[in-house]
Amino acid sequence: MDFNVKKLASDAGVFFTRAVQYTEEKLGQAEKTELDAHLENLIARADCTKNWTDKIFRQTEVLLQPNPSARIEEFFYEKLDRKIPSRITNAELLGQYMQDAAKDFGPGTPYGSTLITVGEYQKRLGGAEREFLQTSAINFLTPLRNFLEGDWKTISKERRLLENRRLDLDVCKARLKKAKLAEAKAAAEHELRVAQTEFDRQAEVTRLLLEGISSTHVNHLRCLHEFVEAQAAYYTQCHKHMQDLQKELSSANGDTFPNAFAVNASTSGVSTGPSPLSTATLPGASSPSRPPNPSNALEPSTLKIEEVKPPATGTRKAKVLYDYDAADTSELSLLADELITVYTVPGMDPDWLIGERGNQKGKVPVTYLELLS
Repeated sequence: MDFNVKKLASDAGVFFTRAVQYTEEKLGQAEKTELDAHLENLIARADCTKNWTDKIFRQTEVLLQPNPSARIEEFFYEKLDRKIPSRITNAELLGQYMQDAAKDFGPGTPYGSTLITVGEYQKRLGGAEREFLQTSAINFLTPLRNFLEGDWKTISKERRLLENRRLDLDVCKARLKKAKLAEAKAAAEHELRVAQTEFDRQAEVTRLLLEGISSTHVNHLRCLHEFVEAQAAYYTQCHKHMQDLQKELSSANGDTFPNAFAVNASTSGVSTGPSPLSTATLPGASSPSRPPNPSNALEPSTLKIEEVKPPATGTRKAKVLYDYDAADTSELSLLADELITVYTVPGMDPDWLIGERGNQKGKVPVTYLELLS
């Protein structure tokens, strides 16, 4: 191997003198040249920018891709400079499973046809998610990564050079103090002037790079706006898809489940009073007032509680939130925390359900329940 022995010995000597100077500074046995206040502030600002950019970058990666194995796979594809293969989203996979299940259950059955509809909308949600992930990766993650793997590495390299130049400068200052002979002092002064020039030049280069952090903040601010816009567009698409799905299911299954897909008053623009479940799920909420019991909640001339039969589909489990004392024989008394089966029947007031507990049956107020399934 061809190498310069003198240069190797010289480099080793420089490294040794720097190590000695650094150690003596740490032990308080040598003086240290301090950087000017402006440069120190720039360095502190740069370190803060790097630390928070790294945390934001890594957490955004987790947000966009929660699967650590998938993140590792994408990392290797990027390092190998290969295109990352397209990966199906969980919503798209769920939609495909629903549609495949509908083929086995029978697409003409109520359950099968609903699976097909819901599966299609799950695929649309997955498509919106895929677009959001791609947009966010390009417009937000990539600029952050470029800063951490490009600009910051350059800044770190120049800062290490500046630290070495400072150590060399302090070594020369120490030699000048120790020089006794005139020739030794002259040589030490010359070395000091050279070291001071190199230190000043490196300090200026480092300062210019650190001042560029302001431009980095401006660039990252623009990228942050684009990320928020992508998020807003994604959630708007999801909201629209779910509204369309609710309307489609409501029109298709309204006769079977009259209360299952009720449109929220705030989105329909029709004021229907407070939601019957608005206070039922608030922790620490007091027992709601007894709902009105209109005479037509169940038409007595045509339907009696003992004659009500649960539907083939549409029954649900409910947890009782508060004790409730039946007002008459058509109602069912409730105890807090017990589980009952509930369902509705055509023509029934929406504030009430039919509740069953063993052989007991009666009307129960919706505001006293938390529907579980």
